Amino acid sequence: MKIIVVGGAGFIGSAFVRELNKRGIRPLVVDLLTYAGRKENLKETDHDFIQADVRNEQIHDIIKDYSPDVVINFAAETHVDRSIYKPQDFITTNVLGAVNLLEASRKFGFKYIHISTDEVYGEECGDENSPLRPSSPYSASKASADLFVKAYVRTYGINAILVRPSNNYGPRQFPEKLIPKAIIRTLLGMHVPVYGDGKAERDWIFVEDTARIVFDVMRKAEWKGEAYNIPGGQRYNVLEILKMLEEVSGKEVRIKFVSDRPGHDRRYCMITRMKYEVTPFKEGLRKTYEWYLNNRWWWEPLITDKFFVEDEPWLAVKGK
Repeated sequence: MKIIVVGGAGFIGSAFVRELNKRGIRPLVVDLLTYAGRKENLKETDHDFIQADVRNEQIHDIIKDYSPDVVINFAAETHVDRSIYKPQDFITTNVLGAVNLLEASRKFGFKYIHISTDEVYGEECGDENSPLRPSSPYSASKASADLFVKAYVRTYGINAILVRPSNNYGPRQFPEKLIPKAIIRTLLGMHVPVYGDGKAERDWIFVEDTARIVFDVMRKAEWKGEAYNIPGGQRYNVLEILKMLEEVSGKEVRIKFVSDRPGHDRRYCMITRMKYEVTPFKEGLRKTYEWYLNNRWWWEPLITDKFFVEDEPWLAVKGK
């Protein structure tokens, strides 16, 4: 099987490359290598690599030359805080980039997997047929791309599916996200900024589980535009997570409550028709903590002045 992993140098994309390697598949990784896409994430994996922009016509030439069976799209702007400050980047990458790949699928006939998010359902607990109610510029961009996938399946008859994971965590996640930020700031003896009352709840899944389940979905899909929800089934709020981090790390996690993020959703929740096993959250959190503890070489170059913004952490994305 010939597979192109677009955005394969990112957090979930690189985990999927590792999963492919376990299955004896050497993919082509296509990534622009923006701030969160790093070749360091692909260390010790077996892959080919081309640096390219998902929004650019160049990707059509790459696909034509490689002639893949499947293209899977992990390329996205994903951080809600960044989408609040600069939504335009989310429209161009998450929507126009997806449409560019859909056009390529129409031209070259490969099967297309679009990676979406549980956030498209908003605060409602959605199954695969629930209406989309995005709340943030980020989730609105992902919901828009989902609708384009459905439209291309219906209008042009392409072979495509949607995959909607819940909140991923694990090694190699960029430290703008809650869990790596909390781990690194705790290792540095710093406060962890917490939005509002800290009771915003998310459904968590270990990134290696997501990669495995996505591969299984790829093997079994009917390719008729169907959606597959991948919840972790483990819902915790921020304060509960930080308490567990204290337990697995043996370190005090010092909390600093700050003003809430604009438009902050109180919870995300999904229902799925699939059956699978996932890593228990506390076990996955321990593995994640130990990885960051033992791989300072990976995260130390990422620590800039913006990482130390505490009172309004969503403003730390300015200038990016």
